[in-house]
Amino acid sequence: MNETALLGAAEIRDLADRAGIRPTKTLGQNFVIDPNTIRRIIATAEIGPGETVLEVGPGLGSLTLGILDVAERVVAVEIDPPLAAQLPDTVARYRPESANRLDVVLADALKVRELPVAPDAVVANLPYNVAVPVLLNLLDRFPSIRHGLVMVQDEVADRLAAQPGSKIYGVPSVKAAWYADVRKAGIIGTNVFWPAPKIRSGLVSFARRAEPLADVDRTILFAAIDAAFAQRRKTLRAALAGWAGSSERSGEILEAAGVDPGLRGEKLGIEEFIRIAQAADIHPDATK
Repeated sequence: MNETALLGAAEIRDLADRAGIRPTKTLGQNFVIDPNTIRRIIATAEIGPGETVLEVGPGLGSLTLGILDVAERVVAVEIDPPLAAQLPDTVARYRPESANRLDVVLADALKVRELPVAPDAVVANLPYNVAVPVLLNLLDRFPSIRHGLVMVQDEVADRLAAQPGSKIYGVPSVKAAWYADVRKAGIIGTNVFWPAPKIRSGLVSFARRAEPLADVDRTILFAAIDAAFAQRRKTLRAALAGWAGSSERSGEILEAAGVDPGLRGEKLGIEEFIRIAQAADIHPDATK
């Protein structure tokens, strides 16, 4: 098999038939069947030759083969037992020389806590229904991850990369910004998948910050972010009242943070939320 050969529609369907696999909506399974799309993802991901790449939801292995062509190692986390069992056979068949550079972990990416090798990067076609929590969990649990490229629902891609003041700016935008510099890296059409989804996908590229933006309790920070966007139309003073313990206390925290209590959460960047969390940490009674 030519080293650069990638799986197309015929190969994907053949592998599915052999394994008795049919994509399920429950697990958000849409398999990439277009080799050019795989090449585009790999090129955009900018994977270094010595890197270990974490892939979530490898499915039938179309992206896995492309990653193995450029990375040192792939750690694939798959929640579906039949797919997890099939993947090593697929790699042995299409990339026999790379079979020993693949680790398959049967696990839920929302719950995975340890991996056989520390990953340097993430490249994944994430299930639409859990894309944001999966990405945030991986960034939290595996600090070795320095960069990545994920394919998500196009609307979710826009939200992750949104900037303050935008109508689509919200919790995913701010929490992702805590960990990394995030940008949208492209759009993927529907006809490159089997089965074809009803909406387009978006590529999201991220580069982890070399150092945390500030010394702050992340639990307090993320709770403040959640509260600020739970009722978007409310001012920060009102929106943070439940989190802070009272409207009066939220006003005190916002004043200490140097943030206008009459603003709404969508106007604040991650730096302002950090100041709010730091001010709340100084007054622990406010958020306990």
